[in-house]
Amino acid sequence: MEIRKLQGTIEAILFASGEPVPEERLIQVLGVDKGTAQKVLQLVMDHYNKPESGIRVAKVDGSYQMCTNEEYADKVREALELRRNTPLSQAAMEVLAVVAYNQPVTRAFVDQVRGVDCGGVMATLAAKGLIEERGRLELPGRPLLYGTTEAFLRCLNISSLEELPPLPNEREKAGEAEQGPQEGQEA
Repeated sequence: MEIRKLQGTIEAILFASGEPVPEERLIQVLGVDKGTAQKVLQLVMDHYNKPESGIRVAKVDGSYQMCTNEEYADKVREALELRRNTPLSQAAMEVLAVVAYNQPVTRAFVDQVRGVDCGGVMATLAAKGLIEERGRLELPGRPLLYGTTEAFLRCLNISSLEELPPLPNEREKAGEAEQGPQEGQEA
């Protein structure tokens, strides 16, 4: 298949899907090798991911999805009469950070880190699709494990958890490692 046909096929699939489409699925459907698929996907992304474009193609955890350019989000909401999502509370942001940086985690772990019961906040985050159940821990009572979702990645406009900023203590450790031992300290 020629490149323009491959681009058109990818555009049609991403547009029709409405959900992220895994790269492996696109490779399978197009019948091309991974390198060719990645080159064509990059061409599609380059075509759409311009400041003036109303649509962009986002890569989310190895999958691709068409979405609205953030610059036009308010007008899209107005046209479709969509209610703006209510912002997350400070407690919800804290719980989300604990889950994102430590996943998979139990509710008891989150409660312990924050020092308060987080059941209601976790239920709200699950209802918003930002966290999800990831199985059960093999301990007495078999507590649920939680992790973040693709919707969480999309909200932060990142493609994987590796793009999360380092925690403050991790930055300090990285700085110390670069400087080496200080005077009076042993190596």
